[in-house]
Amino acid sequence: MNFTRFGRPAVIAVVAALALSSCASNESATPASTEGAASALTGTLTGAGSSAQGSAQEAWIAAFQTANPDVTVNYDPSGSGAGRETFIGGGSDFAGSDSYLKDEELAGTFAACAPGSSAVDLPVYISPIAVIFNVEGVKDLNLDSGTLAKIFKGEITTWNDPAIAALNPKATLPATAITAVHRSDDSGTTKNFTDYLFQTAPDVWTDAPADPFPLQSGEGAKGTSGVVDAVTNGVGTIGYADASKAGDLGVAKIKVGDKFVGYTADAAAAVVADSPLVEGRDKSDLAIKINRLTTDPTHYPLVLVSYAVVCTEYADAAQGELVKAYVSYMAGSDGQSVAASAGGAAPLSTELADKVSAVLATIK
Repeated sequence: MNFTRFGRPAVIAVVAALALSSCASNESATPASTEGAASALTGTLTGAGSSAQGSAQEAWIAAFQTANPDVTVNYDPSGSGAGRETFIGGGSDFAGSDSYLKDEELAGTFAACAPGSSAVDLPVYISPIAVIFNVEGVKDLNLDSGTLAKIFKGEITTWNDPAIAALNPKATLPATAITAVHRSDDSGTTKNFTDYLFQTAPDVWTDAPADPFPLQSGEGAKGTSGVVDAVTNGVGTIGYADASKAGDLGVAKIKVGDKFVGYTADAAAAVVADSPLVEGRDKSDLAIKINRLTTDPTHYPLVLVSYAVVCTEYADAAQGELVKAYVSYMAGSDGQSVAASAGGAAPLSTELADKVSAVLATIK
């Protein structure tokens, strides 16, 4: 398995038991060879983008290459924005992105796609975004979206601020200065985080959601790992990251309706299942407009849907077959089980998985 920064491949060992643990019911969604038959797939497949997908990609690649030994899959976790740029320019066969293609991107051309064709967003990975923190003496933390927005705008600057204290009456909050850590690179995780603030605290957070963090406040760090490292190694720090990377850091509960809710895979899957597709796009494009305004405490609205961005028709038909097989595995029941084991991802609903499968069947 190759999990690369372009030009500097690094072989990452993933335990075979993890990669194969999900082999089960839905054989039609799995590109692996049937028992006793060799896989006919050959070639090299290159992807780039979402660092949130990192753990899942490691496990997906290990399992896919075990089933298809003549295929090499490379994935560069360069961030969603960089991944889309790489794909648009023809440097990769697919992109992983935590935000769907922009209208202006769809209006352009995609170098890997056949002339006259375009690209679509296919959901393959659902994960909560964790609000991670490192504050001495504080293990549990409740935050509502307005307070969280003020922290990341730099309007609340110490941990014992009255607004935080009011939400955490049992906590002993220090007078430590707050360092809010955001992504310095173009990031779909940032777009989802700021979309949550924009929708749920519009009087405070007035900047429209976007891949680049819109403000100069706080501290920037590159990639999911950069944010986690900065929060871990700092003092009085808070940040946001894919929940699979939260590790031993404190994770805040967010207010949903009248309750403070921690993230779970089920709660993330529930809010996505109740969210509509984005209107006005091609019927093959499965971009989702997440319902951040839910008041149902069984839902966790601070969630990202990460996509495989692929061509509807590839200029190189052989590469198209490789992409089709690999993404079919990612979105199928086996791939979803592996992603859940490797990174705590929430599975696609049966309805959404069927939609992804139907689109993949049309890709050339």
